Amino acid sequence: MGIKPQIAQPARLTRRSLAWLAALPFHNEFALAQLSNIGRLPPGAVKINANENPLGPCAEAAAEIARVVRDGGRYLYEEAAEFLRVQALAVGVDRSHVRVFAGSSDPLHRSVLAFTGPGRPLVVADPGYEAAGRAAPHARAETVTIPLDQTHAHDVRAMVAAAPNAGMFYICNPNNPTGTITPRASLEWLVANKPPGSVVVIDEAYIHYCDEPASIDFVQQGRDVVVLRTFSKLYGMAGLRAGSAIARPDLLDRIAAFGSGPLPVTGMAGAHASLKAKGVAEQRRQLVRDIREDLFKWMKSRNYAFIPSVSNKFMVETGRPGGEVGRLMAAKGIYIGRVWPSWPTKVRVSIGTAEEMEAFKRAFAEVMG
Repeated sequence: MGIKPQIAQPARLTRRSLAWLAALPFHNEFALAQLSNIGRLPPGAVKINANENPLGPCAEAAAEIARVVRDGGRYLYEEAAEFLRVQALAVGVDRSHVRVFAGSSDPLHRSVLAFTGPGRPLVVADPGYEAAGRAAPHARAETVTIPLDQTHAHDVRAMVAAAPNAGMFYICNPNNPTGTITPRASLEWLVANKPPGSVVVIDEAYIHYCDEPASIDFVQQGRDVVVLRTFSKLYGMAGLRAGSAIARPDLLDRIAAFGSGPLPVTGMAGAHASLKAKGVAEQRRQLVRDIREDLFKWMKSRNYAFIPSVSNKFMVETGRPGGEVGRLMAAKGIYIGRVWPSWPTKVRVSIGTAEEMEAFKRAFAEVMG
């Protein structure tokens, strides 16, 4: 049932090399968030720039977090163990196939360090989530960038053709920033046709927002696939930090080699409480879908161009430098997302509450004239 891995063994880590890793400019939470860090906002501002969930943790998670704070002077390793147990049960894999982290950017960066290097490039889509590419230089790996295809999906055939010696293929599905899906058939083709020894990392940070099938079955089949999950988005825990990597144990061991230490007990407790809570994912998915589709209906009625999304963010076409539109929106108290260099006239907008999106409509109509 399992497929024999064809991956080189990781380099031996010493105390000195671990100290070097800790000093990496991407290997801390401030660095991970800095692209969306716009500082403290004025009272009444609408912040829809970072794909956050304004609802925050669900009631069950908030109660569990409050409980565990009282014992925050302890390491409470059992909270991470319970999160791991519940996560494995939720996705249908053995516990040996799950490793928990403080969010999902941490294991993403570790994956780049583990699976790429000189002569083993990282292959990514453009536009896409930039974190993997920011880690690649520290693995002395080239980053090969392939434009999204005409449907705004990952062009997996072009990705494989461009790097026959690839170490890692990074797929964010649904994609960030576009909120679009790479079809299941394309993922199956990539996993089946990737170069021997390479690893496919599928980032499912936004999978809970849509009805598309997840990629856990690749792990169940023993394939060279790492699936990343986070509680920062639908579960509203961006500042609390909880996530996981799901893969074969040998792949997880290679990722784990690039760091160690206890995990934040608030994030761990909130994560396992979120997974145990009934109906949270379904209710929040429907809420975001209703707000998103109402906004898209309004935009179509005004003939504003945008890329339809199945996630909690989308790209809007501004027809002029996107940064200029962002500054004009900020002047009206509405803080939208950033611009990707390859799409200079498009800006990412996160889906907030119904009230926040009504404020977005008013300001956007004024800015766009």
